[in-house]
Amino acid sequence: MIPVLGLMAGLAVGLFLDPSVPVWLQPYLPIAVIAALDAVFGAIRAILDGIFNDKVFVVSFLSNVVVAAFIVFLGDQLGVGSQLSTGVVVVLGVRIFSNVASIRRHLFKA
Repeated sequence: MIPVLGLMAGLAVGLFLDPSVPVWLQPYLPIAVIAALDAVFGAIRAILDGIFNDKVFVVSFLSNVVVAAFIVFLGDQLGVGSQLSTGVVVVLGVRIFSNVASIRRHLFKA
């Protein structure tokens, strides 16, 4: 119940305050969101497998976001930012779809 309340509070604050993302942060935000989604779907899969650990989730969530943002930053510094961004999206996308497939198998027994 607490996560749902936190989500609602975050949505309300975001809608009423209408925050803007700084220009220097804009290339990293989509990658960070995809990395965070990977951690969330991994956590849902772990819950269904009965092996969820909150410490592992927090570390996975933070490290996914930091590592993905660092890879994109490094790519920007090397002049190949779009290629590394695409690579990060592909890798995390494959992981997300793998976790969703596992979740689907758990829920629908198919």
